Amino acid sequence: MEPKAKILLVDDDATLVRALEIYLSRAGYVVHSALNGLEGLRQLFTQRPDLVVLDVMMPELDGWETCRRIREMSTVPIIMLTARGQESERVTGLRLGADDYVCKPFSLRELEARVEAILRRTQEQNGPQDERVMYVTEDFVIDSEHWEVRRDGERVSLTSTELRLLFYLASNAGRVLSHQQILEKIWGPEYVDNVDYTKLFIWRLRQKLEPDPTCPKYILTERGIGYRMAALD
Repeated sequence: MEPKAKILLVDDDATLVRALEIYLSRAGYVVHSALNGLEGLRQLFTQRPDLVVLDVMMPELDGWETCRRIREMSTVPIIMLTARGQESERVTGLRLGADDYVCKPFSLRELEARVEAILRRTQEQNGPQDERVMYVTEDFVIDSEHWEVRRDGERVSLTSTELRLLFYLASNAGRVLSHQQILEKIWGPEYVDNVDYTKLFIWRLRQKLEPDPTCPKYILTERGIGYRMAALD
């Protein structure tokens, strides 16, 4: 049977890594592992995984810096493993470019479900689109047919989740979308209460696209409701 995908585990807890290797391998994944951030970056280069599971607290190079360096060179999906109840850790991870997080301690089935959800969303990038979205401004161009965004003629590096969110906003330009609508469409119904996801991914998009992220003119906030992409003239 062909493997579902290739996963890279980066965590200094050797016991946990071994348990995840066995569980995810049995679930049909090819699994590679590293016990610190530096080795994780080397494995990223050599193995080219489809998804990275990354712990925060590690020697050599912690999860924050590892995530930041991965995002400098790759859009591979990242799931951060954070301490339960530490909201600041979750926010930091999402701001640095992680796609999702799982709080320790967690069940192996929970992590597998998160892995499957992210890979499913990522694979939709290669599938047919309901309709082509073209959103052209003086600052950037959004083109869903080619799954890309260009600014000043240069392609903007966006993760698949960022792209899907941006396409959804652009396809509804001028229309207010609630947090719940966005979460269900982009992340799935199990995420409808995770408002942090919309806030932080909108923040990331603004940093990459808005001329002045502190005073956005394209991705607008509708306070208490959600967001709206400015309608084009």
